[in-house]
Amino acid sequence: MMGAFFDGIWSAVQSISIEEIAAYLREVNTVSICLRIILGMICGGVIGIERSRAHQVAGMRTYMLVCMGATVVMLTGQYMHAFFETGDPARLGAQVVSGIGFLGAGGIISSREKIKGLTTAAGLWASACIGLSIGIGFYSAAIVFTVAVFLILSKFRKIERYINAKFYKEDI
Repeated sequence: MMGAFFDGIWSAVQSISIEEIAAYLREVNTVSICLRIILGMICGGVIGIERSRAHQVAGMRTYMLVCMGATVVMLTGQYMHAFFETGDPARLGAQVVSGIGFLGAGGIISSREKIKGLTTAAGLWASACIGLSIGIGFYSAAIVFTVAVFLILSKFRKIERYINAKFYKEDI
């Protein structure tokens, strides 16, 4: 009896196409909301772990919160548009893009000789953009961008130092 039940479920699962799953995950429903928030947490965390390793003030938890917050803001815009047939889903996202500048500015320290924190501010802004992508259901761009940001932050520092030392006789 239970075998027939599970066989019926398995045949139903097999009949669902990848396109149908992708379309379902782009809708605002409980499964996509959970997936988006978890993905925002993971993507923000990946970038934040690198910043923690670099001994930056804004670390894993900060990046996770920024990315998840942007995810929820974009989800809220999509929800309002879909269920209340009002508003522009991009409007709330635009506020995140400009508002994150305020948070980033708080991480920038200027002294007589050097400016510190620009990479942290840029990373927070990128994390917010990743969250906006996840929030609207643009998962592939968010994942590819997360990998790119992580590589830039973790590997390109050595490349940048090499280029500066070789060609500009400077050390960043």
